[in-house]
Amino acid sequence: MKKSLLLVLWLFALSVGQAQSQNASITGQVTSPEGQALESVTVALEETVLGTNTSESGGFTLSNIKPGSYTLRVGGVGYKAERQPVVLQSGDRLDLRVTLQPSTSSLNEVVVSASRSVETLDETPASVHVIDSRTLQLQSQISTDISNILANSVPGLALNSNTTSNVGQTLRGRNVLIMVDGIPQSTPLRNGSRDVRTIDPAAIERVEIVKGATAVYGNGADGGLINYITKQPTTSKPFSAYTSLSGTGMLFHPEGTFGGRVSQQFSGKLKDFDYVASGTYEKTGVMRDGEGQVISPVYGLGETSLYNGFAKAGYNFSSDHRVEAMYNYFGSRQKSDYVMQLGKYGEEPTTGVRGEVLGEPEGTKYNHNAQVRYIGKNLFLNTNMELSAYMQSFFTVYGYTPYFKNGGQSTIKSRKYGLRLNLNTPFSLGGGVNGSIAYGADYLNDVTSQPLVDGRTWVPEMDLKNLAPYAQLQLDILQHLNFKAGYRFDNVSVTVDDFQQLVLASGAGGDYVQGGKLKFNANTFNAGLRYSALEYFKPFVSYSQGFSMIDVGRYVRGAKENFISQMNLEPVIVNNYEAGFHSQVGIASFSGAYFISTSRLGANLIANAEGVYEIERAPERVEGFEAMMDIFLSEKITLGASASYSEGKADFNNNGEYTDNEDKYLTSLRIAPFKFTSNLNLKPAKNLNLNLQWIYSGERDRFERNARGGYNSGQGPVKAFNVFNLAASYQATDKLSLNLGIENLLDKAYYLPQAYWYGRDDNFTRANGARFQAGAAYKW
Repeated sequence: MKKSLLLVLWLFALSVGQAQSQNASITGQVTSPEGQALESVTVALEETVLGTNTSESGGFTLSNIKPGSYTLRVGGVGYKAERQPVVLQSGDRLDLRVTLQPSTSSLNEVVVSASRSVETLDETPASVHVIDSRTLQLQSQISTDISNILANSVPGLALNSNTTSNVGQTLRGRNVLIMVDGIPQSTPLRNGSRDVRTIDPAAIERVEIVKGATAVYGNGADGGLINYITKQPTTSKPFSAYTSLSGTGMLFHPEGTFGGRVSQQFSGKLKDFDYVASGTYEKTGVMRDGEGQVISPVYGLGETSLYNGFAKAGYNFSSDHRVEAMYNYFGSRQKSDYVMQLGKYGEEPTTGVRGEVLGEPEGTKYNHNAQVRYIGKNLFLNTNMELSAYMQSFFTVYGYTPYFKNGGQSTIKSRKYGLRLNLNTPFSLGGGVNGSIAYGADYLNDVTSQPLVDGRTWVPEMDLKNLAPYAQLQLDILQHLNFKAGYRFDNVSVTVDDFQQLVLASGAGGDYVQGGKLKFNANTFNAGLRYSALEYFKPFVSYSQGFSMIDVGRYVRGAKENFISQMNLEPVIVNNYEAGFHSQVGIASFSGAYFISTSRLGANLIANAEGVYEIERAPERVEGFEAMMDIFLSEKITLGASASYSEGKADFNNNGEYTDNEDKYLTSLRIAPFKFTSNLNLKPAKNLNLNLQWIYSGERDRFERNARGGYNSGQGPVKAFNVFNLAASYQATDKLSLNLGIENLLDKAYYLPQAYWYGRDDNFTRANGARFQAGAAYKW
């Protein structure tokens, strides 16, 4: 048996070696119309696993290509993609020169998150926003907090809270699913609102945001999804490196605020093996507001140490077969010398004063993500296949509270294991109609609990299993009309063990609760149509569904006796109706979308008179618009702007109307105020780049005071503010760049929306004052 196995392996190795010796290669250079070499441009052979990025000289190499006919695609941010047919014979060594034309449109960007297959925005009948590597680097000069970068860059996404929490940072008024390379970061069984800040920007290549309900990755994306796509290897040479150093602090009130950041990346390609690895460490000082007061340290970002380690490696067996492995570690802990000094809601901010912090440091101890992928091209019936296995292990610690008997700190622990099989088979119907069908299945096992640091159980382990087959049809009619339709079936079960309730400081709790097994199914559909023949008007219409489940853990921890078995786990199915367009007219590009989002059920949890959480199941309707504009005034001046608005109500008398007296507005925990952003990019000199950003957040006042004279959570009146940010970079040499970023350039003392809508003294905290980040980066 062993001899037979060795013989098979030897024959396989021999055949691979012979095939590789007969394969072809392509080398070349990519330049601008002026003849300038273009670095970091993507060069790929479509329908293969082969791709690379151009070097500093614009050069590229693709090797180990099987003989045949291919389409070479060359494209990059700010340039129109070029496609060129190539025919390769055995042993060919083809040398090419490619010239790219500038473009202000982003529709040539390649995305994978919208349909789990590689496509351009021009082919996607949905609202998809991409934060490319250039924008990500620019925004990171101002702030390295990923939740801040997203809030300042994505229309329709609510502003962040300037804390480790992303409570209220919704997308179009609903839940957003956060992923790293398709690995879910959210913890829906016990939503701890720590899923946005789970990776450092230094490990991210780009961010893909799909807006509106989508079930393409399963539970939790009833408002859309955000997928962090990790760094890709630099494959133009065997070894390259990138080092970044910076210092941070408050510009006008510097005492105790200084910190620093270091990031190191290595990347390269050796024959058919490519790799990228990076490590980042950041230590922040005290955060102060525009008046110099220390911002409350409760879940704050001051006096925090951040660690991120990332590695990815891949091997191309041939142009049709690739194996890739990825790992990322993220950790962030706060060790503060300050405690909260309570202010007065609407009058005086809650701040920080020196004092002893009880308990162990708050923050995410670890977030491990790992994935192994096999990518196969041109298999049976020219089918492409991707098979991946992933895991995520997450552990975060919350602050000390006397809420529990003898005090304590709660945590959230979550372990996920998953498998994904995705196949894509092309076909042709003749008459100019081509298409493909994507199909496969997902399996997810999520085990989440909420113990205290000392081991006491607040929420026992909840074991979720989810199996979901799906299929997605795509038709390209006469090249310019793109139609998509799909279906996904999710079969979900959640098992909760028997447990004894945690005893609270009030004396409540201590009851024995019988566990149980809960089940539900979710059937979700989507359909969309985009017409792209006219450069000046490319419209789309779409209908899509997504689903999310209630926060099971929050319900379980207050359950009585056998309440769990009686729990209604029926998911919230959200219907998203949308119409939008993209237009390119001369030097200007415009895009816009109007959406209506409805659901027959809500999933808000409210506490009854006994303190037990019940599910508020009123129908909901959210609607709004988003608009974006970019104007390429010259090679030295670019202007961009975006605006987003949404509003939502719940139909409490369930009569299909949302204008009755019984109906209520959704709180600001869900609905963000109007947001407007604008960017002015200037290049006054060849090596100097300046970017001025203006952010405006509007008012929202929809609720009356409660019987106590205050506001319920999420109902406080939100006030408007303006803030300006600056990013500047100077290319001192080909390898050395100097960078400066200033958040809140005018050192304004202002409050983010969360400070107002919480309606509580302890959350009435100001945002950062003028905070700088200055540093240098060097390419080896």
